[in-house]
Amino acid sequence: MDKPSPPVAPAQPARTPSPELQARRDMHWRKTRRLTAILLLVWLLTGFLTVFYARELLHLNLFGWPLPFYMAAQGASLVYLAIIAFYAWRMRRLDRDFHTEEQA
Repeated sequence: MDKPSPPVAPAQPARTPSPELQARRDMHWRKTRRLTAILLLVWLLTGFLTVFYARELLHLNLFGWPLPFYMAAQGASLVYLAIIAFYAWRMRRLDRDFHTEEQA
């Protein structure tokens, strides 16, 4: 025996956001991409330039250790943690501001 098919809900028309809401979404996305690009650049510079210019930076000391050694051993990890913390803090603010404007 054939099972009866479940009732089908009427199709909801796709809601297109208003131009004002779409403009705010585009601005939010642009700010998010810009922040991500800047922090990725900082990450790249921290990881690459310190190693690339290690010989030129040997004369700089930090707490008695040569700067390239310190950056390789501790500094890069601290910079990465700072990047993550800053990204989380800034994105929380951006999202909160966007959703506040969206609700208004």
